[in-house]
Amino acid sequence: MFLGFEWYWWLVIVAVLIVSIPFKVKFMKWWSRRQQEKKNQRGK
Repeated sequence: MFLGFEWYWWLVIVAVLIVSIPFKVKFMKWWSRRQQEKKNQRGK
């Protein structure tokens, strides 16, 4: 046991992190594009 978790929970946590990274990148790109659009609308 390490920090109260069994070894297989660490595998689950690592798998979730690996799967979530592409979604986070996609979200960050979408968010920055959305912020740019908002800024452009305010400028008009």
